[in-house]
Amino acid sequence: MSTHFPFTAVVGQQDLQLALLLNSVAPNIGGVLVRGEKGTAKSTAVRALSALLPEVDVVSGCRFSCAPESPDPACPDGPHEPGTGVSRDARMVELPVGASEDRLVGALDIERALAEGVKAFEPGLLADAHRGILYVDEVNLLHDHLVDLLLDAAAMGASYVEREGVSVRHAARFLLVGTMNPEEGELRPQLLDRFGLTVEVAASRETDQRVEVVRRRLAYDDDPAGFAAGWAGEEDALRARIVAARALLPEVRLGDSALRQIAATCAAFEVDGMRADIVMARTATALAAWAGRTDVLAEDVRQAALLALPHRRRRNPFDAPGLDEDKLDDTLEQNSGGDDDPDPDGPGGGGRPPQGNGPDTPPAPEGEAGDAPAPSVPEQGQEQGQGQPSGGGDRQPVGATEPFRTKMLSVPGLGEGAAGRRSRARTEHGRTTGARRPQGALTKLHLAATVQAAAPHQRSRGRSGRGLVVRRDDLRQATREGREGNLVLFVVDASGSMAARQRMAAVKGAVLSLLLDAYQRRDKVGLITFRGRDAEVALPPTSSVDAAAARLELLPTGGRTPLAAGLLKAHEVLRVERLRDPSRRPLLVVVTDGRATGGPDPVALASRAARLHEAQGVASVVVDCESGPVRLGLAGSLAHDLGGGAVTLEELRADSIAGLVKDVQETNRRAA
Repeated sequence: MSTHFPFTAVVGQQDLQLALLLNSVAPNIGGVLVRGEKGTAKSTAVRALSALLPEVDVVSGCRFSCAPESPDPACPDGPHEPGTGVSRDARMVELPVGASEDRLVGALDIERALAEGVKAFEPGLLADAHRGILYVDEVNLLHDHLVDLLLDAAAMGASYVEREGVSVRHAARFLLVGTMNPEEGELRPQLLDRFGLTVEVAASRETDQRVEVVRRRLAYDDDPAGFAAGWAGEEDALRARIVAARALLPEVRLGDSALRQIAATCAAFEVDGMRADIVMARTATALAAWAGRTDVLAEDVRQAALLALPHRRRRNPFDAPGLDEDKLDDTLEQNSGGDDDPDPDGPGGGGRPPQGNGPDTPPAPEGEAGDAPAPSVPEQGQEQGQGQPSGGGDRQPVGATEPFRTKMLSVPGLGEGAAGRRSRARTEHGRTTGARRPQGALTKLHLAATVQAAAPHQRSRGRSGRGLVVRRDDLRQATREGREGNLVLFVVDASGSMAARQRMAAVKGAVLSLLLDAYQRRDKVGLITFRGRDAEVALPPTSSVDAAAARLELLPTGGRTPLAAGLLKAHEVLRVERLRDPSRRPLLVVVTDGRATGGPDPVALASRAARLHEAQGVASVVVDCESGPVRLGLAGSLAHDLGGGAVTLEELRADSIAGLVKDVQETNRRAA
């Protein structure tokens, strides 16, 4: 058994440690979502916490970890008589990103049911995690329906399985911890709200603290057992504090003044629903117990708000998470009810866990994350703008118009890419479309196809009575059709011909709307811009659409229109992505007025570059940004060379009359 890095030896992640410890004291808080860049001890802290949790007593032989003193009366392995059990360590169960629904919740043992006639239930990871920790690394990459299932179980404390003739309910109370790197994509706001607390982590910018991180890690790698032994005293003290806080928790009183502050804070920050109020109340109560108090103070409410509200106030994926602490302090002061709270820095206040700093270790400073440097606008050549009276070069970035709901853009055919909501695909989830022989373990039985395969062989198998003799070769796997996420690669014209303030604002608003649509459909996105003499990859393909929105906001304009360079850059990006992820199909969205200038014969060169995409079978859409009474129709010609379609900015709106008429005409054309 491997030796975990000690929890108390983690440096500079006080908020993360506090959130984990509060959930270990009061699991009904609802878990922790840890957001942060790679290499910030997210996984290390979670794995270290499992070694701190007290041992649990379980009924011997029970697969669902029932407590001997109060066994679950509905346990599938029961009924159990109350009595003595066996002690074991609290488990930490890891849910892989590629896990199936059956692996998570459990399912009928199909082979035993068919071969032996036994309706046997095989428990999943939710049963294994009962009374322990369920850890999901990269939770933002997990399929949404799996996130829904585990969050429902965490909220209800039980898992319900209704499938393949099996109806099972078992207890599933666990500390849920999810970690994610926001650069790889966000969780939907509805799922964010289901996590009790959230913590933003970042690497320290303090030299002394970074030195201490490296020193401890090297010492641990050289001698894990010896390093852990050096921290055993701090670990034992923290473990005892968890036990004491759990025992004190039922005695903590949440007064009317604290409740009013909680309600006022949630109202002031306009969070949806009542879950935030409940989570804040539970968190503030756990903070008081952690500090060894039986009364909830204003400082507990404030700390609870900082942990429970930042992820709930996001209105769309482009809103930055966080909380205005000045506004929080004003709200708490206005609703204090005249209570004089003790100094939060005094004895019993704060509720922060010990950091385990040794005598030679510098104290961990607050605010160690530092401020990220402001992004800068890249300098470009000052070429003459095309079609603009000003004739200038670079222009200041222009803000976008309000985003809107866009019409559906999809990749034709049937794919096999990652689960999403844009294009049709063969998936493990969705409607059943057929059957095949299983390749590997059987996951979804197609009952009718299985019976049909077994029926012709009944006489040769000596069937007796009314039963059906089914063998392994007869089993058929259901094939299903659902939706996949695509790689939506935006190629945006930032040349002088697009630089009129009103037009560029509309273009940015349209791209922002398409980015929001890509976020909702679980796509990857990339952003290429072209202007002046060349094109550049403003954002390599990523699942973080808010990063794309940030790059779009800073997009400068001006110069000539190297349309061919933009298309060739897109061809190279798609070639590399095809090698990295062959199953994810691309959708090329070119946002331009169709003009091409600069260099010899730019129009012919752009046409040849477009036909490269057509030859590769890349699905494409041209968003025609041409405006004014006289239109050249160049975007339509570009769409023809790409082998795709063209829509105007107005037609891009899902509720536009022009878009609806075009959709009806397309439907009638296909029907004919």
